[in-house]
Amino acid sequence: MTRCFGDGDPVYEAYHDEEWGRPVADEAGIFERLALEGFQSGLSWLTILRKREAFRAAFVGFEPATVARFDDDDVARLMGDAGIVRNRAKILATVAGARATVALHDAGDTLAALLARHAPEVREAPPVTWADVPSATQESRGLAAELKALGFRFIGPVTAYAAMQAVGVVNDHLVGCPARCGAGSANLSPGS
Repeated sequence: MTRCFGDGDPVYEAYHDEEWGRPVADEAGIFERLALEGFQSGLSWLTILRKREAFRAAFVGFEPATVARFDDDDVARLMGDAGIVRNRAKILATVAGARATVALHDAGDTLAALLARHAPEVREAPPVTWADVPSATQESRGLAAELKALGFRFIGPVTAYAAMQAVGVVNDHLVGCPARCGAGSANLSPGS
């Protein structure tokens, strides 16, 4: 049995096998996925994965409180960093998202709780083909709207759904995929 995606590239294979669809509970991990999904907009996910370590270094491990303090000098530094995607709007969106995350914490909430509130209903059966996997859902539209209201940018329903997949809020590994059983199952019934 082959993977439902990622075959042929070691970086993509590792992401598929070890991360995608598996629950992420820590705030920095969730914030990283949201930020990287925004950076991916208009690019291939593999491009982002190959630059991931440079992104982590540039954004200090995606620690929201640290990134929230980034100023114009930090933005200039990031714009000069050839290891990441040098898109000013996406860099500023990441800083805005960090500030929104800090404000969320100040209000007594977390990204993990926010995503959990937008988790979809229990799925009856796993997807058989990619045609069975939506690009956006009612829940991802709600999540995107709430994140935007908080101050996040570069987040729409499709990006929100991709983030939900990335952090294990949904498990869209196809039926028969070897990674399916190890992935999160927040929206799956027993035995799926």
